[in-house]
Amino acid sequence: MEYFPPPLEALVEQFARLPGIGGKSAQRLAFHILGLPEEEARAFAEAILHAKRSVTCCPVCQNFTAGGLCPICASPKRDGAVICVVADPRDVAALERAREYTGRYHVLHGVISPMNHVGPDDLSIKPLLERVSQGDVQEVIMATNPDTEGEATAMYLARLLKPFGVRVTRLAYGIPVGGHLEFADDATLMRALEGRREL
Repeated sequence: MEYFPPPLEALVEQFARLPGIGGKSAQRLAFHILGLPEEEARAFAEAILHAKRSVTCCPVCQNFTAGGLCPICASPKRDGAVICVVADPRDVAALERAREYTGRYHVLHGVISPMNHVGPDDLSIKPLLERVSQGDVQEVIMATNPDTEGEATAMYLARLLKPFGVRVTRLAYGIPVGGHLEFADDATLMRALEGRREL
């Protein structure tokens, strides 16, 4: 039995298809949209359509851009000799928030995941190899997540990059700031010991 009119049910279903949104959250969002003045609802819908139409991938790094080069690739202040490889555009935003990295990026748009039927051909690996083959890159930093798929992707890319003679590094992993050793798992402690540095 349907509790809501079909247009509202359809709206709830669309919200429920978003990642991390369950049935109750979808209902809450749908009711919020219905409660908006018409001009605000129209602006919300237009923002979705405008983003869908105008956001593309940067031809160099594959990060999202509103056409042409992304601001990072277009900046002369960024070090083109270092490329940080990430799985997702959200990872670029996370690294940029730290304000420490001054190189450029390459976004794979996923990781190798046989369980999810994602193979190397489904990722933007070829443009990365083309960038490195031009000879200007000295280091490639693997910044994929420290899970099984992220590790497999990093190892796969490291093998592909080896013939180019570039330095391939991996982000250090370990104890988070403010964390306690007693709560860390064995793998995290092992990584923390391996990634230690001199003070």
